[in-house]
Amino acid sequence: MRQTFLAALLATLPWTAAAQPWSFRFTTDKKVQLAGATQVLTTDRYSAASDYGFDLIASPASTDGTAPFFFSLRVPDGNYRVTVLLGSRRRAATTTVRAESRRLFVENLSTRKGELREVSFIVNKHSPVISDTQRVRIKKREETKLNWDDRLTIEINGDAPACAAVTIAPAPDVPTVFLCGNSTVVDQDYEPWASWGQMVTRWFGDRVAFANFAESGESASTFIGVGRLAKVLSMMKAGDYLIAEFGHNDQKQRQPGAGAYYNFATALKTFIDETRARKATPIFVTPTQRRSFKDGRIQETHADYPEAMKWVAKREQVPVIDLHEMTRTFYEAMGEEQSKQAFVHYPAGSYPGQTKDFKDNTHFNPYGAYEIAKCIVEGMKQLQLPILSALRPEYQAFDPAHPDAFEHFHWNDSPFFEAEKPDGN
Repeated sequence: MRQTFLAALLATLPWTAAAQPWSFRFTTDKKVQLAGATQVLTTDRYSAASDYGFDLIASPASTDGTAPFFFSLRVPDGNYRVTVLLGSRRRAATTTVRAESRRLFVENLSTRKGELREVSFIVNKHSPVISDTQRVRIKKREETKLNWDDRLTIEINGDAPACAAVTIAPAPDVPTVFLCGNSTVVDQDYEPWASWGQMVTRWFGDRVAFANFAESGESASTFIGVGRLAKVLSMMKAGDYLIAEFGHNDQKQRQPGAGAYYNFATALKTFIDETRARKATPIFVTPTQRRSFKDGRIQETHADYPEAMKWVAKREQVPVIDLHEMTRTFYEAMGEEQSKQAFVHYPAGSYPGQTKDFKDNTHFNPYGAYEIAKCIVEGMKQLQLPILSALRPEYQAFDPAHPDAFEHFHWNDSPFFEAEKPDGN
């Protein structure tokens, strides 16, 4: 029922790719000027009857306050340049900005009293609709995910957040990096789960978009079967990229034809051929290691799937980011006990409603996902990808053998928590 309503709603949207930017003011300070901006009131709530407004949690008591908030704007599928004006003329602030399903774009940005800083980035928004007759068969648990709804949602968070204004404008011409994969890649909506796909956005400016179509539990073949690849291809243009990380769930398949050099390799070839047919570039990422130690070393748990991915890539001349080896180095550098800090290992009671210990050796917490996203950037640098021209200047070279100290990582939790682990293992 919800899906039917969503399709009907999207079909009647008034926005077009040629639409002018939409600007919104959150501050009531009249000295902060933004021509043509709409003043957002605390009573403005996003709804079926309203195209914009505060969303998901209670509206802040004041638009000039320090409380985190979510703001949504109804837009059609596509890429959007989001420009946030951060800071306040009345107080010092520290602000983090995420969008859609907790994609990180601005991290702990500090501003002095009276200082306003403008930051721009690209947000991809998509729905399950592929065409009038085709749609992605998303999972039941995805129906409430911000990545698949009818709106673009921005999260303003931080120790003392301050966002004076936001401008959202269509950005149809930037290259898009389409992310395909499983729970190690997907934008996780809920604390304390996280994946590298929602962290890699932190390091890129407003000249490239990342569109994350990964989902927990998916294999290369099921990703194709439920229409996720078809949706990606419907949005792809010449000059784009497709990054695929699979292997975790593929190795568990037992149906006829399953196997690293059979069904898996055939599915990977489909990703290659369909991407190249649209004059875009396919890139493979070998699967992240599981945290499986013996005598201080990571044990191989993926059978021959990483090697099969490399074999297909070599045969088809596809660039490869060897995350399998980089994560082995990362976990071993931390050590068997300390590496728990990169995964969802939390005692009962760490989060509201958490009645059992979390001891997950596959799925990352925000720190682990953040570090692995840096591995991806280093892999891009090894491949000398043109999109690195959009890398933010504050990015510093990363060595997985010398990871950032866990104690120095600061993450403001979103207000949503889930005890159920993601699909896949």
